[in-house]
Amino acid sequence: MKPELFLPTDYRPAEDEPFMNDRQLEYFRRKLLAWKEDILNGSRETLEGLANSSRNIPDIADRASEETDRALELRTRDRQRKLVAKIDAALRRIEDGEFGYCEVTGEPISLRRLDARPIATMTLEAQERHERRERVHRDG
Repeated sequence: MKPELFLPTDYRPAEDEPFMNDRQLEYFRRKLLAWKEDILNGSRETLEGLANSSRNIPDIADRASEETDRALELRTRDRQRKLVAKIDAALRRIEDGEFGYCEVTGEPISLRRLDARPIATMTLEAQERHERRERVHRDG
């Protein structure tokens, strides 16, 4: 385990520094961990809310509305569970030295893209090609 790296609070990865240097990797590692923590906190709140809301509502319209809300909340949490898996995969790529590089072309993924979506595994161009191929197969 490497010693804790000092990172100024206003640090942002820049194009003029070596790609995926220790500071950039630490920046993305912290960003991913904070995102994961936010999701997990939200999940705990949802579970508490669902446990507290399992009361008997006599009005059928109110009950239907609450069931719809619960179903929507559970779908949202399922998407977030999948997102946590992608965050964990990105954290593993940081540890393995693969983070920031396209899994298709091996080229660096732009810092702007990674800052906006740190779980990205492809360059924007490779992602667009992948989505076009998926659309052709889906529509064909």
